[in-house]
Amino acid sequence: MQDFSSIDATQKMLGDQGYVCDRALGTVVFLALRLGRPLFLEGEAGVGKTEIAKALAAALGRKLIRLQCYEGLDASTAVYEWNFPAQMMAIRTAEASGGADKAALKTELFSDEYLIERPLLEAMRPGENGAPVLLIDELDRTDEPFEAFLLEALSDFQVTIPELGTIKAPEPPIVIVTSNRTREVHDALKRRCLYHWVDYPNFEREMEILNARAPEATTALSREVVAFVQKLRTEDLFKKPGVAETIDWAKCLLALDVITLSPEVIADTLGAILKYQDDIAKLHGSEAKRILDQAKATMEPV
Repeated sequence: MQDFSSIDATQKMLGDQGYVCDRALGTVVFLALRLGRPLFLEGEAGVGKTEIAKALAAALGRKLIRLQCYEGLDASTAVYEWNFPAQMMAIRTAEASGGADKAALKTELFSDEYLIERPLLEAMRPGENGAPVLLIDELDRTDEPFEAFLLEALSDFQVTIPELGTIKAPEPPIVIVTSNRTREVHDALKRRCLYHWVDYPNFEREMEILNARAPEATTALSREVVAFVQKLRTEDLFKKPGVAETIDWAKCLLALDVITLSPEVIADTLGAILKYQDDIAKLHGSEAKRILDQAKATMEPV
């Protein structure tokens, strides 16, 4: 069992899993664990909101259960489904035997044997090493009715199945809710959580992250990569590159045996850091060189 007994210990244990966070984020994670409160993380895509749930699960030795949200997600899909093919087979088998007790058959059909657990129900079950980590990812992609349903799950840590009744978690799961803020999430749900805005890291923090996730990169190359990405985020882009793109780009450069950045190398590998053609088109020609020169000018001597 890892030590989350203090803010410093929380930062260290997350760091041991390759997740580098500042004290503000370490504090809110510590409080969420200490108080048993869900943690609501907002921020741009790629800044590490999802990764913190993975790091927590690994550090605690708990099972990670991920509910990936999308438009149209409803309560039944998120909680449970009945195994209809197996139920139909059981009905036909009973009919073929000729002596089916309808009441007993109905009870059997709506039992755990035919229940398919989805993430929210699965998170209410105890695990071998303690309650699981439940990641509700990109909540802003769902509809408001699903948010209303989540209020019961996050307030009382229980879900209701009409055929079986209410199932309450014997030990509340560790809940991480993320949002890219494509729309506002209702205040009623936010009030049930501790909140933190995950911003892009500064140069020093992003260097720490890159050193942890791509340690094979030389210090010189890492500094150039981070400086370029940080400068790129100040440009007028449709989608600014996140920390995930910084790591991906560094790994691509390593795979190509790149020692130092050049406009030609940048042009060849833009697909690792920019994901929209309009953004990529803006960096053709002399723009990549301009940004690279400005990025190098801001770098302090080692």
